[in-house]
Amino acid sequence: MSSTGPRTGPAATDRLTGWFTPVVHAAGYDLEELVVRAAGNRSVVRVVVDRDSGVSLDDVAEVSRALSDVLDTEDDDPDTTPYVLEVTSPGVDRPLTLPRHWRRNVGRLVTATVGGADLIGRVLSVDEDGVTLAVEKGGAKKGQVRKAAGDRTLTWAEVGEGRVQVEFNRPEGHRDAGLVPEFPEDDTDDDSELTADDVDDELDGTDAIEPDQHEDDQHEDGQATPAGVQDRGDQ
Repeated sequence: MSSTGPRTGPAATDRLTGWFTPVVHAAGYDLEELVVRAAGNRSVVRVVVDRDSGVSLDDVAEVSRALSDVLDTEDDDPDTTPYVLEVTSPGVDRPLTLPRHWRRNVGRLVTATVGGADLIGRVLSVDEDGVTLAVEKGGAKKGQVRKAAGDRTLTWAEVGEGRVQVEFNRPEGHRDAGLVPEFPEDDTDDDSELTADDVDDELDGTDAIEPDQHEDDQHEDGQATPAGVQDRGDQ
């Protein structure tokens, strides 16, 4: 199948989505987002994938290799500008807009839009009808502590877009509880501390790193870079 036509814009996005979606689904993931943008004489394709059990760096590399194979097969026009493929997982700042997004965040504290107002609560359960939150109130001002205000079940028609709230401690057993690093035991007198910036770095999604800036930035076809970036190079 020839890829003749725009390398960015809606047409390119639709074409690549059609190629990638069945491959991503067959590997057990959901294709959450696909964005194509121009970058000099190349087109960058950013693909966001997720699944209920989370996405590791190894998973990103696996998906990146599979999608690179798709481009090798489908993108057969040597006269078009090359693609740079980036594969990543969603970060914690990604909005919750679909039932599966809420399901994957059971146990986490979120802000939800309900009736035009923001509601803060911890996601207790999710089913086909809606989501149940352990609602918390207060804490709007510095130093205030939020208090439990009871559970509330919201239908999908009631709940709007949600946002995960960054916490320094996650409920035990949650799929990404390990993203919050623990303070190491140290018997020395070292007074160094873990900063909030260090924790924020850990809370980001399994993001793809920008393509290498080496003079020779072509990678072997079908091989993912450590963070899931495929620089396709000139064919």
